[in-house]
Amino acid sequence: MKRLILIRHAKSSWSSGASADKSRPLNERGRAAATKVGAWLNEQGHRPDEVISSSAIRCAQTWDGIAEALGKDATVRFEDQLYLASANTMLAQLQASQNDVVLMLGHMPGIGEFARDLRRDPPPSHEAFQKYPTGAVTVLDFKADSWADILMGTGKFVDYIAPREL
Repeated sequence: MKRLILIRHAKSSWSSGASADKSRPLNERGRAAATKVGAWLNEQGHRPDEVISSSAIRCAQTWDGIAEALGKDATVRFEDQLYLASANTMLAQLQASQNDVVLMLGHMPGIGEFARDLRRDPPPSHEAFQKYPTGAVTVLDFKADSWADILMGTGKFVDYIAPREL
């Protein structure tokens, strides 16, 4: 059994003065949301063995906030290929993983499409799922021994939350 935790980065600052989109940091609301998401993940028992994240600053800072609340060490990889990646690129990165519980941090629209396309069951009736707001989390389980065997449409929905609900 494999478990995937998909998270869109928390709210970033458009007024930070960052010279490039990839360098935009989280704003105050985003930092608070990342910590809340981490606490929720911990309470629910959704603890990753491995984190695969976009190399964007806002993703790294989202992980920092989540990790603080989780209090668990995980192997962390920041990948340039995940910056604004498509669902198919995200799948290729996931298929290379060797751990049982993987958390992926990414951007819209790719992360929202990935969350939707991996599911074998219909999306939750949750209104925010379709928009996949900043900080949104989807947890999926897969009946597989290896991530290399994972295909679109094979994930079983486990959980979904958006920071506004926390």
